[in-house]
Amino acid sequence: MSMYCYQCQEAAKGVACTIKGVCGKDDELAKLQDLLTYIAKGVAIFTGEKRKAKALCNATNLFLMESLFMTVTNVSFDEAVLKAKIREGLVNREKHKAALAEMGITPNLADSDAATWTATTDAELFAKAETIGVLSTENVDVRSLRELIIYGLKGMAAYTHHAYILGKENVEVYAFMEKALVASIDPSLGAAELLALVLETGKYGVDVMALLDGANTGKYGNPEITEVNLGVGTNPGILISGHDLKDMEQLLIQTEGTGVDVYTHSEMLPAHYYPAFKKFKHFVGNYGNAWWLQDKEFASFNGPILMTTNCVTPPKDSYKDRLYTTGLVNFAGVKHIADGENGEKDFSALVAQAKTCAAPIQIEEGKIVGGFAHHQIGQLADKVVAAVKSGAIRKFVVMAGCDGRSKKREYYTEFASEMPQDTVILTAGCAKYRYNKLDMGTIGGIPRVLDAGQCNDSYSLAVTALRLKEAFGLEDINELPISYNIAWYEQKAVIVLLALLHSGVKKIHLGPTLPAFLSPGVVDVLVNSFGLSGIGTVEEDMETLVGTAVLVD
Repeated sequence: MSMYCYQCQEAAKGVACTIKGVCGKDDELAKLQDLLTYIAKGVAIFTGEKRKAKALCNATNLFLMESLFMTVTNVSFDEAVLKAKIREGLVNREKHKAALAEMGITPNLADSDAATWTATTDAELFAKAETIGVLSTENVDVRSLRELIIYGLKGMAAYTHHAYILGKENVEVYAFMEKALVASIDPSLGAAELLALVLETGKYGVDVMALLDGANTGKYGNPEITEVNLGVGTNPGILISGHDLKDMEQLLIQTEGTGVDVYTHSEMLPAHYYPAFKKFKHFVGNYGNAWWLQDKEFASFNGPILMTTNCVTPPKDSYKDRLYTTGLVNFAGVKHIADGENGEKDFSALVAQAKTCAAPIQIEEGKIVGGFAHHQIGQLADKVVAAVKSGAIRKFVVMAGCDGRSKKREYYTEFASEMPQDTVILTAGCAKYRYNKLDMGTIGGIPRVLDAGQCNDSYSLAVTALRLKEAFGLEDINELPISYNIAWYEQKAVIVLLALLHSGVKKIHLGPTLPAFLSPGVVDVLVNSFGLSGIGTVEEDMETLVGTAVLVD
């Protein structure tokens, strides 16, 4: 069986990548990622029961988080790393199986294939991978719901791992991950039970994003309204991309006083909004745009580039010798910065290389404004409510999510450009690069593009909506003058979507295409129950999302 991957928006021909992924992974990488997910399910059969018996160690939580996160799009591109993780999983599974046997406990599905298969050679690994891919579930609706849950878990694992790095955990989330992993291979569960689990996944998605929000703000302060420089200085620089703020902190500390400047890229842009980072004078600005343009923008940066989480793409020769990965990100042939003791990392190699490089070539100039997370919006609440009541702001449109290569994504730039002057965009994630550099002006001093931060900061948008609902004394979040025009790309966006659905948000427009992993039957349920729809033309969607506003007296 050849690869069959449809977990991201760029699934070939809107169906699935079957020869090579658009992301760059080949058939063998795809199969190893499927196999790692499968062994995580097998491990969860036993760790879930050990958790109930209060006999579980922290290392198992980390294994499940890492295994799911490593299979998110654009994270792991190294066969050796994936094979090692699979073998670690097999050892873990047998250890937990033996411990439960000593306790006299036999879990449900203990005799299933995921709980019993084993391998000692690479050939055996690939032979198993041939049999456990997406298409191994025959019923299309059950397959769709299982994959929707798994992709939600992958996004959840990524956010959980970000919080874990900063010392924040929620054991209930780990328990749910195990429950959902096991459910995804339980032959007794049909579409109805799996649909309920999809919504429960959204519930824990909210919990995880709240956890990460607390971890980030507790460590680095609440984001503030900030002007971010788009130009460059004359010193050599290091460019940091991804989501990991602890890596950001360590890099800034280790580059201070070296004559090397630090710039953010893509989803690291919101680091500029945190008070803790503003004291670093060599923290110069943001360079470039969304993740998918790295093959062009990294060449002109001239200095080292550090990829901290997902979003890495196959590197070009023009910058491959300056590219570094860290954490769970890896690419065969690219230098990797390993974790040291207590998660500390040594970035001296990047600093040394930067000193041999020319300063970045300027590709744009000016400034952009961000920092409108829920705490900052809370401080502006009276102003925002007054603007809505006066009619100065007629509608908010949430345009959060991901960017990507598809030409169809020009829709979002056009939509933003044509929004009436009495409307405001609420955004988070790299989707903002489609419109955050447009000159959209302000309404009574409130920018018409309010950037809450990274994709996980979509939580801030939900909190903002709930606070506005309370301020206006409304019963239903859908009565607010807020519409949702969400762009998605990978599995972090899936958990954000499920979190919004759990929060009661309806009539979400999702684009640029609906996920290929949603079967017609599952789409019908989401349409009928939540009003979910794909995008249409800009003109059609403008009328639907903006044309008729719910004005609050």
